[in-house]
Amino acid sequence: MQTRSLCLAVGLAALLPMAHAQKLTNPFFAFDNGAGRDQKLSLEQQAELVKRTGYAGLGYTGGLQVPEMLKALESRGLKMFSIYVAVRVDGDKPGYDAAIPEAIRQLKGHGAVVWLTVQGASPDGEARAVRMVREVADMAAESGLRVVLYPHMGFYVGRIEDALRIRKLADRRNVGVTFNLAHFLAVKDEPNLDQRLREAMPYLEMVSINGAEHEGGWDRLILPLDRGAFDVFGFLRKLVTAGYKGPIGLQCYQVPGDIEDNLKRSMAAWRKFQERM
Repeated sequence: MQTRSLCLAVGLAALLPMAHAQKLTNPFFAFDNGAGRDQKLSLEQQAELVKRTGYAGLGYTGGLQVPEMLKALESRGLKMFSIYVAVRVDGDKPGYDAAIPEAIRQLKGHGAVVWLTVQGASPDGEARAVRMVREVADMAAESGLRVVLYPHMGFYVGRIEDALRIRKLADRRNVGVTFNLAHFLAVKDEPNLDQRLREAMPYLEMVSINGAEHEGGWDRLILPLDRGAFDVFGFLRKLVTAGYKGPIGLQCYQVPGDIEDNLKRSMAAWRKFQERM
């Protein structure tokens, strides 16, 4: 009997890490494109909407009014998870928004990441992209921030493979990558989902999700989380099983309907995913 009890205890202990690994405890935040930015809500109104609908915070766009947005969020116990900004590889020389350096300094100590797209086209785009990412990463390092490359269909960094390649070439310790579900589906790479996740996982620091069909335009690839044929729960289970514990953002670009209702519906779907997990 004692031997059997010992075996049972050992067996249960072995199962506990597996059970823990299956919990969906990642911070879940909303993109500001679904929290009133496009409806011209004030920063205070956006923060209040995010708080009211249960999200952990906001993904912010641009480098302006960063202190004001930080105050609006943090006064409500919320977090600014990111600023979404761009560098370009075309034109006479690589460039970026003049507000980025000051925004990076203002974010010191707040735990946000620089969510970076790489846009444009150029014969020497690779070298330009690497130079720009290094420059932003070095600025970010001075403020203790991380840079996370954001694959965006049609941009120079348009696929997760591009983000991984530029990250490696940039050779900066504070640069990671994003798995952006809508843009992943937009480049029609779904058959390679498992492979792409395996490749990205060692460097994965941000994830974006939304309800989606398997193909189509943005009106089909970006939906509230409770809609669409794509198995978002299965995708999240793959992430959690692989050990991803970082933030997950809700992409809301051009989702029609009432923004508060959309946020509530997606939050209800997220909580159901947590229960299922």
